[in-house]
Amino acid sequence: MQTRKLGREGLEVSALGLGCMGLSFGYGPATDKRQAIELIRAAVDEGVTFFDTAEIYGPFTNEELLGEALAPVRDRVVIATKFGFDLSQPAGQQVLNSRPEHIRRAVDGSLKRLRVEAIDLLYQHRVDPEVPIEEVAGAVQQLIREGKVKYFGLSEAGAQTIRRAHAVQPVTALQSEYSLWWREPEREILPTLAELGISLVPFSPLGKGFLTGAITEDTTFDSGDFRNQVPRFSAEARRANQALVDVLGQIAQRKGATPAQIALAWLLAQQPWIVPIPGTTKRHRLQENLAAAAVALAADELGEIERALSAIDVIGDRYPAHLQKNVGR
Repeated sequence: MQTRKLGREGLEVSALGLGCMGLSFGYGPATDKRQAIELIRAAVDEGVTFFDTAEIYGPFTNEELLGEALAPVRDRVVIATKFGFDLSQPAGQQVLNSRPEHIRRAVDGSLKRLRVEAIDLLYQHRVDPEVPIEEVAGAVQQLIREGKVKYFGLSEAGAQTIRRAHAVQPVTALQSEYSLWWREPEREILPTLAELGISLVPFSPLGKGFLTGAITEDTTFDSGDFRNQVPRFSAEARRANQALVDVLGQIAQRKGATPAQIALAWLLAQQPWIVPIPGTTKRHRLQENLAAAAVALAADELGEIERALSAIDVIGDRYPAHLQKNVGR
């Protein structure tokens, strides 16, 4: 597995990471613990060194899973987790809390669940409009000085917030959605990151599974799957957005690859400081995704993808309204 640098402070990770949320949270029932641990350790064996979790995934259970799975190989991996929600609230309510004292409590809890002495990369999960970002960055900076955290990141933050945070404590990475069906970051976020030397860690690089080609307008999701709430996954939207998957399929067939591999290879080709974190619960999908790192797209092929996609309008919002309000601040 090739490696890439996150930020300018020397953090090096595999070119593709593993997003672990779906093993415990968001897509229906949690994966059997033994199978989930086997999957995480298989990723390590395949060369993955970058693993992503958050205290809200479960809540807490995903961090515990990752801590157990990675304990034997702690010195070989980089673990990223996130703070930013008040988890004392009733289940399903996403109440933001990035007050410095809350950050400290969250980090202490994450350290125990992850079984680590320091969190490699700590993200603010969502920007809290009630707490100046300078206070957040300052709180994380103090945790870095104490040795509890190594690097600071933001998730789904707007360009001005990124700049303000970076002026206090260098931001190593921004985690935000970016893929062939969500390219909004290209307008303002990517230029800001390039200027400041901050890396991008795209989550949902396969469009929450849609870009794999395995989801059609007739696909039904488990009742606990959050895609049931996402406008982009309505049957009408899926029918309209199939045109995007069809284009990927045509290119993949010529390349001897899969649509998922083309989608990931496209992301890797955008910038050398982009590190996607596709998630999966299946061993064969893990191997398929990681093989994308070996798929090279030439300039003419990237141009072909650009021209084909410019004629396609992706239908549907990527979040329901109550979640959309928490992004881009």
